[in-house]
Amino acid sequence: MSDILKRMKPAFAKLDGGLFSTAEKADVGDVASRMEEMGVAMMSWADPFKPDPSTPEPVLEAAVNAIKEGTSSHYIMPIGSPELKKLIAERIEKKSGLKLDPERNLIINPGSDNGLLFAIFPWICPGDEVLIHDPSYPNNFQDVEILGGVPVAVPTYEEDGWHIRIEEYKKRVTDKTKMIILTNPNNPTGACYTRKELEELAELCIENDLICVVDQAFEDTVFEGIEMVNMAQIPGMWERTVTVCSVSKGMGLSGFRVGWTYADDIIMDKMHASAVSIQGAASTMAQKAVIPAFKDDSFIQEYVMKYENRRKYGYELFNSIPGVSVLLPDAGFYFWLNVKELGDSSEIVNYLIKEALVNCNDGKFYGAQGSGYLRVIFAVFEKDEDCYAACDRMAEAFRKRAEERGLLV
Repeated sequence: MSDILKRMKPAFAKLDGGLFSTAEKADVGDVASRMEEMGVAMMSWADPFKPDPSTPEPVLEAAVNAIKEGTSSHYIMPIGSPELKKLIAERIEKKSGLKLDPERNLIINPGSDNGLLFAIFPWICPGDEVLIHDPSYPNNFQDVEILGGVPVAVPTYEEDGWHIRIEEYKKRVTDKTKMIILTNPNNPTGACYTRKELEELAELCIENDLICVVDQAFEDTVFEGIEMVNMAQIPGMWERTVTVCSVSKGMGLSGFRVGWTYADDIIMDKMHASAVSIQGAASTMAQKAVIPAFKDDSFIQEYVMKYENRRKYGYELFNSIPGVSVLLPDAGFYFWLNVKELGDSSEIVNYLIKEALVNCNDGKFYGAQGSGYLRVIFAVFEKDEDCYAACDRMAEAFRKRAEERGLLV
């Protein structure tokens, strides 16, 4: 390897993009395209209904019209379309009661991954510590490292349904702690944090003068009977919370790459000032295209009904297999499967590719607590029967593995 890497930031130098090795993550390099060519079902890709066409007709028409009118070939303001921001603010007020000024409290991002990095960027100096629940979205850890901070994993446990133990946070706070990062609903466990949990975290933030960055990409996929609480609603948290959202998950519009961030205007003023140099502008065409989805988002409920049926199917199926178990997720469109009795989770991922033509995510990428688990996306495919068929192939492979390990009675 070239000595030039010695000149690179350590957090970058250690990354593996698959050009000099066989990368394992489906979202790195060309891993996904290679697997798709093999006919592998990509149940590792959190992209609703991929690979099938699924754009709602009003969004499709708006995208075509935006291209035909000609203005989409030009920049839009880096802070985002005023019309889109107004609609987003109205939606936030309707869903959570938070009343935002769309011109002072909102910014449009080119997707929530970009938005997450941008939300963390203003705060983290070298050596700053950031508390992150474990398991957690891998970018939560990586973004902090890239910026020179120190990610501090805070374990959550299956016996708690992957919910928060506030004492685990309290004993990891130091004089270097600056931030808490939450993914709520949680990715990969599907836990949606309760009001009590968030109030306890809020108290910790206020007592220790911490910033809270919340990734709410899955806020629209919460199942019946579960309350989705916005951290920015908790008393004392509005002025110290940065919330990141997206059209990718709930609306199933991943390819449009449109997200949004909202915060107090003191914070947002700095994000407005630096947007052009840090994130640039989201696609002009994409912002115009998603406007109909905010004018009428009723189609999301149809998606959630699909996910409800699929989560019940998979929950019963996988829990019927010796050596495999899964909790019923509160939200999201993924299972967090416990496969510890079947072997190392990395081995099981490769085993499923060969035996079931299914790729899922190795839990090891989601933190130390993820070893022995798999993240399985059940939103893939537009037709339920295609998703069920892939789950059935996984179940058959699991049973074969269980038999080989003497787990079948």
